[in-house]
This record gives sequence, structure tokens and C-alpha cells, in this order.
Amino acid sequence: MGAGPGAADLVTVRGVAAVRSADVVVHDRLVPAALLGLIPPHVERVYIDRSDPADHDPGQSTGELLVRLAAAGRRVVRLKGGDPTVFARLAEELGPLQRAGVAVEIVPGVTAATAAAAAAGIPLTSREVASSLTIVTGHEASGKTTAVDFAALAAVPGTMAVYMGVEQIGDWSRLMLAAGRPGDTPVLAVSRCSWPDQWTATSTLAACAGDARSQGWRSPAVLIVGQVAAAAHGREPLAGRPVIVTRPPGQEMELVAMIRAAGGWPVHVPVIGITDPPSWAPLDDALGRLDTQDWIVFTSVNGVRGFVARLRRLGRDVRSLGTARLAAIGPATSAELEAVGLVCDLVPPDHRSEGLLAAFTDQPRGSRFLLVRATAGRDLLPRGLLAQGHHVEEVAAYASEPRAAIDDGARAATAVSDAAWITVTSGGIVEAAVKLFGGRMRGWRIASLSPVTSVALRRFGLEPTVEAAEPSMAALVAAIVGHERTIGPAAAGEPSGSAQGVQMPQGQRRARPRRGRPADPT
Repeated sequence: MGAGPGAADLVTVRGVAAVRSADVVVHDRLVPAALLGLIPPHVERVYIDRSDPADHDPGQSTGELLVRLAAAGRRVVRLKGGDPTVFARLAEELGPLQRAGVAVEIVPGVTAATAAAAAAGIPLTSREVASSLTIVTGHEASGKTTAVDFAALAAVPGTMAVYMGVEQIGDWSRLMLAAGRPGDTPVLAVSRCSWPDQWTATSTLAACAGDARSQGWRSPAVLIVGQVAAAAHGREPLAGRPVIVTRPPGQEMELVAMIRAAGGWPVHVPVIGITDPPSWAPLDDALGRLDTQDWIVFTSVNGVRGFVARLRRLGRDVRSLGTARLAAIGPATSAELEAVGLVCDLVPPDHRSEGLLAAFTDQPRGSRFLLVRATAGRDLLPRGLLAQGHHVEEVAAYASEPRAAIDDGARAATAVSDAAWITVTSGGIVEAAVKLFGGRMRGWRIASLSPVTSVALRRFGLEPTVEAAEPSMAALVAAIVGHERTIGPAAAGEPSGSAQGVQMPQGQRRARPRRGRPADPT
């Protein structure tokens, strides 16, 4: 089975099904940890060290291992980076299996050439400049009479993709130049395609050997030689940048997709979990009197979900709302209401409690408000409505609990050690993140969703690197991208500009004494 170039979501659907139905998975170091995470816990994993100098024929020895595993009546998946049919010692591994009569299915994978072209936004073939594609290995280019004949290949029109081409780049590029390939032929190098540290460079056939030395081109890499490489786009704004997404499980997908679209590596490390409130009694009581309310106000997506789920659990539907109007703090909350067939009557232009309060200033005195929220939150809205002379009832539709520890796994571990950014989208998430990550947050750039979130950061001595222009995931990612473009790639690896100490929660080490009790989560 082909594992693809690196990113777990570039594996075929058929490949995922094969892994999940296996008894044992045999893999090497080229398979990313994120893909290994798809393997169910009960499936045995067997690691092959193909760099062992004592193994003179790793393909043959791996094939013999597969035979032994299959002979025991087990369903075996041999997981290989890229595509198993392209420079992957497939013939050597298949030999023992075929001689033993073991049935074999080959599941294709995305190979490095197509992945590299996609990463750079170029075609491999083109009607105008490239009617053919040649895939070769550059690993054997020096000192072997049976090596690839690059001099002959220089005469072949079209695109050439050189796998493992960095180590011998001086040899094969010299041979092609000597055979008449123009020195200004574009060359694109893509290293560790689709991995978090993906790196790209552009050059020409005449200059690529020198550029590889001076710029430190890294292996493993694929090099695309030909006119199609001239259209390669530049570095994406967040290319190779791990970004920690702290949102609760099930609520991270929008932000994750936007970070990935900007070239970043989103790593979901939920710092809080959404749970049921301590008691359903207050909400159940309120649900029986919805038709007595003038307004039902939702301050989060989670509030909508908890409210609707409980309404259905009690055997009620929208008829219970009577003439009550619905207000949502922002577009995401409004969209959640509309997704369950409820039309939102009010979304303030300022997507905060302050905006909701301002929007209700024209309501007749004595109006009845039901606020659907978390067990803990800001009290600005209920206090403000009471001050305006309204009747206010607050009910909890959910609770949020901090995660006690970072989940085991390579993605989370990498995020903690190598993160470039951390995103925080509420005061509660800020508090939970500080408890979970501690002083490590000083080494990351911090992206804050809103002024309220930024205030929570400052209570812990942390200054946001950027703050979203409006409280939306799109604005949050736009703020990160804008900052990256401002500082440029040379400074992109430097830690956050905040020089202030982090106030640590009680029971943990802290950089400075606490300055007071943390704010309630929003």
C-alpha cells in the first residue's frame, strides 16, 4: 500500500480501509506518524529499519518477513512511502511472496512527482511545452556503467522528474548540459513534500548544482526539470509552520482547513472538552416555559447544540418557542441555529456581549430574556440587561472542562516542541492553554480571536502577537498570514515577541508571581 508523500490526508480511501482491516502493518521511517495514527490500537505494527548496513538486500529480507506473517494466517499491510510501484523495491519484496503463493493486492499511492507538482501549483505535462513525462532516479548517477543515461535523456522533450536527485545533482546536471539541454531550463526542487517542513526552491539546470550547495537543498527531495517548472509559485505564507489549534473536539475543522489552505501544518491539541452541565434541571424548566420569553439569546455554537439536543430529548420541537425571538452573538452561532431550522432574528454587528447589549437598548422595559450559555462566562450581558430594567434568566446548556494533559502522539508532541503559532479563541481556552502548556507559550506566536480573548491573555502576562479584525476563523488566519508576510521567511523561525513572563496556575512552576485570579472563561 502506498502511504503517499507524507500528509495523512493524501492517502487513498482504499488505503485507509486496508490499514483499518489489517492484523499487522509493516512500515519504515518514510511513513508519517499521522498516518500511523489511523492504525487501530489492536493492530500490530512492525517497523523495518532499511538503513541497517548489515542488511545487504532489504527488499528480499522484507519480502521474507511478509511471507512469515502471512503464513500465520494474518492479513498483512506493507505500508510504503509514496507509491509502491515507483522506486520502492517492489519487485524484490514481491519475489518471496510470489514464490510462496501468497495472494497480493497493490494499493496505489500518491507519488512524489505528482505531489511536488501539486505543491508548487504546476502541471507535469502541458500541450504547449511538455507532451511527455520521464521519471528517473538520480541516486545511481555517479560511477556506474549501468546508471541512468542522462546524456540520452537530455534529448527527450518534456518534463523529467528526478527522484533522490540532490546527492548527485552535480553529476546528472553536468551530463545533461554536455548533451545539449539548455542551461536556462527551469528546475524545481521540493523537499519533504506535504510534510510540515516542506521546502521548495527554484533554479536552472546550469545553476542548480551550485544552488543546492549554497542553499543547502535537503533530501529526500524530487526535482522537476523542464519548462513546466517555470510557473512554480513562491512560498505559501505559512509553509512549514506548525500551528496549534486549541478548539474543542469536533469544532476545529473550519480553522484547520483554513490553516492548511495557507500552507501551514495545523495540529489539533484541544485544551478543553465540551461536557454536559452539572444539572439539566434549570434548562429543562426553562424549556417548558419558552413561550413566555420575548428573546432567547445564544452566546455560542455550543449553546445552540446543547439547547436543541435537550429540547429534542424532552420530546419538544420549535412549536415550544411560541413568539420568542432568537438572537445570536455572531454569524457562526446564527448559522448553527439555521442548520436546525431556526431563523435568527438578530446578529449584532459587534460579535461580543457588548454588541448584544447595545442591540437591545431599544427593547421595551420589562422584556423577558432567556440567556443560553455555558456554566461559566462573562456577566456583562446579564448585568447590562438587568440595569435596563429587563427580566433575565440564565441557563447552562453545556460546560467546558480543561484537559488535564496533552494526548500522546507525534502530532501533539511536535506541536509542543516545534510550534510556530498557537490560536486561542476564548478566555476559557486561554486559561486552559496556560494550565496545559505553561511557560512554553512564551516561545510561540499567539493569535487571539477577539479583544475579550486578548484581555484574558494579558491577565496571564501574555501579549497576543496578532488579534483578528473580527471574531471569525477567516479573520484569525488572515491575521496570522499578514504577520508572516510582514516579518518575512528569514525571521519566521523566531519566537513570539512577548517578553513578559507567564503567570502559571497554582500547583505549577511559574515565571513570575501571580497578579490575581484569572478571569472567568467567555
